[in-house]
Amino acid sequence: MTDDSRKLGFDTLQVHAGVRPDPATGARQVPIYQNTAYAFRDAEHAAKLFNLQEVGYIYSRLTNPTVSALQERVATLEGGVGAVGCSSGHAAQIMALFPLMRPGDNIVVSTRLYGGTVTQFSQTIKRFGWTASFVDFDDLDAIRNAADGNTRAIFCESIANPGGYVTDIPAVADVANALQVPLIVDNTSATPYLCRPFEQGAHLIVHSTTKYLSGNGTSVGGVIVDSGSFDWTAAGKYPSLTEPEPAYHGLKFHETFGPLAFTFHSIAIGLRDLGMTMAPMNAFQTLLGIETLSLRMQKHVANARKVAAWLEQDARVTGVTYAGLPSSPWSERAGRLYPKGAGALFTFSVQGGYDACVRLVDSVEIFSHVANLGDTRSLIIHSASTTHRQLSPEQQEAAGAGPDVVRLSIGIEDADDLIADLDQALAKATHAAA
Repeated sequence: MTDDSRKLGFDTLQVHAGVRPDPATGARQVPIYQNTAYAFRDAEHAAKLFNLQEVGYIYSRLTNPTVSALQERVATLEGGVGAVGCSSGHAAQIMALFPLMRPGDNIVVSTRLYGGTVTQFSQTIKRFGWTASFVDFDDLDAIRNAADGNTRAIFCESIANPGGYVTDIPAVADVANALQVPLIVDNTSATPYLCRPFEQGAHLIVHSTTKYLSGNGTSVGGVIVDSGSFDWTAAGKYPSLTEPEPAYHGLKFHETFGPLAFTFHSIAIGLRDLGMTMAPMNAFQTLLGIETLSLRMQKHVANARKVAAWLEQDARVTGVTYAGLPSSPWSERAGRLYPKGAGALFTFSVQGGYDACVRLVDSVEIFSHVANLGDTRSLIIHSASTTHRQLSPEQQEAAGAGPDVVRLSIGIEDADDLIADLDQALAKATHAAA
C-alpha cells in the first residue's frame, strides 16, 4: 500500500494492507515463505544488506516476507511507521524494552496487568538488571513519584486483563512526555479497531497477536509497533539508539534511520541477538484473522454488553467489572476514549467465593475453560487459581483477580446461548455453596 493507504477505511486496510499479488505467480493471498535463508544477487548485495545499507532478506530470524506482510498490516492499522513480529506477546514486551534499557534502569508500570506480565516485570527482568515499580495508573501523581532518573519507560494495557479496566491513555501520555520517556501500551484486549493509542499520545504499542488479531486460537505471536514520534535524542537516555553501535562500525540508528530507528534496531540487534522471531505460518494465520477483525470486534462487544448486563442483575453475582456498563466507574472514560466499545473482556464476582468459582468453571458447557482470550469462542477462567496464581493475594486484588473473581472473554456465539450457559453453571456453583 502507498502512503495514501492511510486515508482508506479500517475495513479496507485490514484486508489489503501489507499484501500484494505475488510478483512471481500472481497469487492473491500472501504466500507462506517457510524458508530459512535468501539468495543474494552478488557479493556487493550481500555486503549492503549486512551493513544495513539496503533493506532486504538475509535469514528468517531477522526478516521473512510473510512476517513482513503482517508487520506492515499491523503498523498500518495502528498508524505506526513500522512494526516487528515476535514469537509471542511476552517476547514483544521484552523486545520493546531491549533498546531502551541498561542494567540499573527501571520502568513504571500499571498494577492492572495480565498476571504473566506482572511476573515478567516483577521477577524475570531482574535478570537483566532492570526493575519495575507498580502503581495505580488512576493516580497520576503516583506515576510521577515512582519515576526517577533511571526510568526509561511507562507501561500499561489499554483494556487491562483480567478486569477490563480502561486506561486513560492521554493523561498517562502527558506524564510520560513530561518525564521524557516513552509510553508503551499493550493494545491486545482493545485492538486497533477499538483503541488507537498513538492518536492518544502513546509512543510504542505491543500486541499478543495470539488473541483478537488472529482470533482463532491457532497461532502464538506478538508484535511491537513504533509510532516514530518519540525523540530518542532529547533527554540523552537511550544510547543504544543514539550512540555509535560497535557491531555496525559505529552506525547511529537515530541518525541513520530517523523515525524508524527503533524498528531497525529491534530487527538488526534485537531479533539478531535474542532470536524471538515469529514463525511464517503463524504470521500467515494471523493475517487471515485480521481480515475479519472489525466484524468480529463488533460482535464481541455487542455480546459482552448483553452478557454483562444480565450478570449485573443476577442475585448470585456480587459485582461485574465491564466498563461498557453505565454503572462502571470507568464508563465515562470508556465512552470518551473507546467509543466503539469497551472490549469483550471482563470479570464478575460470584457468591460463595473461591470454591464457587471453581465449581462454576467446571460446570459451563459452551464456554471453554482455557488460559487464553480473544478467541471467537467464549472463554472462562478463574484467574486466582491459574493465570494469576503466582502472585501474592495483594497483587491478585490489585490486578482485579481476587479469589471470588471469574474472567470472561466473550466470543461471537449467540448471546442468549451464552447467558443460558452461565445461568445453569451459576445454579450449580451457588447451590452447592448455599
